[in-house]
Amino acid sequence: MTVPDPVAGDAPPFWFLGGQARIVVPGAVTGRAMSVLEFRDPGGQAPPLHVHDAEEEVWVVLDGEISFFVGDRWLDLGAGQIAHGPRGVPHSYVVRSPQARMAVVYSPSGIEEWFAANVTPVSTVDEVSPAFDIGAIVASAAAFRLTVVGPPPDGTAAHPTLAS
Repeated sequence: MTVPDPVAGDAPPFWFLGGQARIVVPGAVTGRAMSVLEFRDPGGQAPPLHVHDAEEEVWVVLDGEISFFVGDRWLDLGAGQIAHGPRGVPHSYVVRSPQARMAVVYSPSGIEEWFAANVTPVSTVDEVSPAFDIGAIVASAAAFRLTVVGPPPDGTAAHPTLAS
């Protein structure tokens, strides 16, 4: 039996929805069982409320503070804390600290291919995120069974609510 090379952490970062991400462990390394991405987001970063129909998510906060919305619950997490986003349940997050870093495990893998199809490479660590076409990114999500179902969370409230 040939075991895939487990070292995949040298992938270059890319811009995605205003933050930086990188594919740390692609599905090809795990036999498509899972993939792992790392996200580095600025304060206030919040993707639209969305649903994954094909995979589970596990969020591991590495640095900073992030509020996660899973169904009708919110979870305020800090470094070292973990949350689960079940497939089929609407979810999002908002970065509550000046910046945050998290690892996200997707199981099974495949969604990393959607990220890879919607990136802008990072040329230097200090540059700001370039403009992005949210409409094109959302439209390309359907092929990966990801559906946007609402706006991003509003990070200005004491306990954030979904923006209207």
